[in-house]
Order: sequence, then structure tokens, then C-alpha cells
Amino acid sequence: MSAQRFLIVDGYARSSRCELEDAGCSTASNLYKGLLERYSPLCRVEMVFPSDDESFGMSASELQAYSAVVWTGCNLTIYDKEDKRVQRQIALCANAYEAGVPQFGSCWGAQMAVYVAGGLVHPHPKGREMGLARKITLTPEGRAHPMYVGKPSVFDGYISHDDEITHLPAGAMVLSGNSYTRVQSVAVRHRGGFFWALQYHPEYDLKEIARLIYCRADKLIQRGFFKDRAAMQAYVDMMMALYVEPGRKDLRWALGIDEDVLTDEVRHCEFVNWLAHTR
Repeated sequence: MSAQRFLIVDGYARSSRCELEDAGCSTASNLYKGLLERYSPLCRVEMVFPSDDESFGMSASELQAYSAVVWTGCNLTIYDKEDKRVQRQIALCANAYEAGVPQFGSCWGAQMAVYVAGGLVHPHPKGREMGLARKITLTPEGRAHPMYVGKPSVFDGYISHDDEITHLPAGAMVLSGNSYTRVQSVAVRHRGGFFWALQYHPEYDLKEIARLIYCRADKLIQRGFFKDRAAMQAYVDMMMALYVEPGRKDLRWALGIDEDVLTDEVRHCEFVNWLAHTR
């Protein structure tokens, strides 16, 4: 049996990737590459960066050479019809649906899954959801869905987004939501393919979300998440301390963080289940 061949689509432009790395974050594509190599060690992983290449394009027939496509998060806006970087990625997703190639993604990936199939995405009226999405709750459809086998019915997840899915296309199911964002995960069937996607980030760990908060500090302070940089730095320092010593009860209590975001087995559950479904 030949090794599975995966395509990771990293939607960030080079300048944004550099900004994340300068703040101590891993690039989004490398986070997913790590998950694929951990849970499918014999796989072949290829990455593409559509925002960097004005001539980028992959046909449905080219995409059929892959076992599956994985979409990272991204800081673009999917409903921006004038942004050629966005339109190149929309075309790629449409061709993957056409090819019948399984797809998985987080954040931007969820918005991509829905938008390309005919749904709608708009700016979130409550503003940014950041850090931890609290009390994500599975719908009845989510509880019965194979992506959530082994997952608690209520859990927290790492998150960072400004936009939200507002209308689902035909062939889509809401699998989870919380009081802040109605659609926290979806399963979409469109044309010949399927796409399982999360608004939250299973690929993040405590270190990654702490460094992302540091990277987005100015915007977060402006939006009232922190009083000032000192408050932001104190919060990030607590997160990093808990990352180093995950058993510290005082930090868990202060941050309101539990096993659902500290334990790989729980945090990666959706991705691992999707991966099993592609074989």
C-alpha cells in the first residue's frame, strides 16, 4: 500500500507568516505538517502558499493525486471579492470538491468549506473571539458524527477569528457551537467531496495561542482584551508557565484551563478521526 499524500494549503501571505514567526509562533502549515507526520508517519506532505504566487492554480485532475487536502487558518477575508489571493484559494477548494478529495481545516478552513459550497460568512457582530472558545457544545448531529468519536459533548478550544459562518449551504450540518459563535464546526458535502472543518484550532497548543496573543497584542489591547501591554504580558507569561508545568493547579484555576485543551488526545481528536476517515 502506497503512502498517503497530503496537500496543506497555507493561506497566509509571506509577510504575515514572517510576522507570526517573529512573535515566536509556528507557521500554520508547519503545525499541520507536524500533526500529519505524528499520526500518519509514512505519509508524504506537500505545502502550497497561494497568497504568494499570482499564477497559482491546481485543477481537479491535479488534486486527485492527493489523498486529502488540509486548510490552515488565515488572516484574509473570504468575502473580499477583489482580493486575488482569496479568489485563488476559493478556486482551489472548489476544484478539490469537484475532485472528490477529502478536506479538513480550521478557522479559515471552516469558512472556506461553507462559502465555496454556497454558504455565507460575515464579520462577527460580537467582534473577535480570542484565546479560548468556551463551552463548545456538540449538536445532536455532532454527537453522532464520526469526527467527534471520543470527544466530550462540551469542551473548550483554542480560537482566534473575526468573521463567522452565518448561513449554511445545502449539504452542510452544524456539528457544534457555543454562546459566542453559533457554528463552531461543520460537515459539508458538495459535488463529489466532503469537508470537515472547525472554527477553533486543534493544531494549537498553549504555547502557540500564548505567542499568537503576543503577536496580536496591539489589536487586543485596542479591543479591550487587556488594559495595557503589561497586563497582556502577565497573561502570556502565565500561559507559558502552564505550558511548561501543565500540572500546576494554581495556573489552571487562574486561567480556567483544563484537560480538554491541555491533553493531546482530546485536543487532536477531531483531526485524528478525520485522518482515519480518509484511509
